[in-house]
Amino acid sequence: MRGQYRIFADYHQFYLWDQRHGSNTLIDFTEEDCLRRVAVAAHVIAIQPDRNMTVPVEIRLLDRPSAEPFDAWDHVVEASLAVPSGILECHECTGGSIDRWRVTPGPYRVRACFGGLGTIDAFGIEGGDHYRVDVWPAPLAPVVLLKDYGPRRVWIEAGDHPL
Repeated sequence: MRGQYRIFADYHQFYLWDQRHGSNTLIDFTEEDCLRRVAVAAHVIAIQPDRNMTVPVEIRLLDRPSAEPFDAWDHVVEASLAVPSGILECHECTGGSIDRWRVTPGPYRVRACFGGLGTIDAFGIEGGDHYRVDVWPAPLAPVVLLKDYGPRRVWIEAGDHPL
């Protein structure tokens, strides 16, 4: 399964979660989470795009991890997600549900790929950044940073001016 979406990444985030449990879970973001651009809590993963705007996201449900090299991506991170309800949902931070999929209940691995990060303008508004999220069945495992783009730019919310 593959889907192309335009997701409003308000507060620089959108979620993949277990529909029954994830929406009730709060995430306490650490500095490490922000550097990895992915935060994890019980039944939810927050993916943190570099722009606080609508961004293009491809989501793929796979049988196994893709063997594609990471050359086309600036930043790649993997984390685990438990989906005991068997309903995986993509949800905007302050918006609504983007999509839902019936999956076999159990643990999954999520690979978040970030591309075009160097195209984002100085104000964090325009850019050719794009994102892909792969999900496949796998045992629970720690978060792993597979390719590191480096620190995110930080913008002042009041005017989106770079610090």
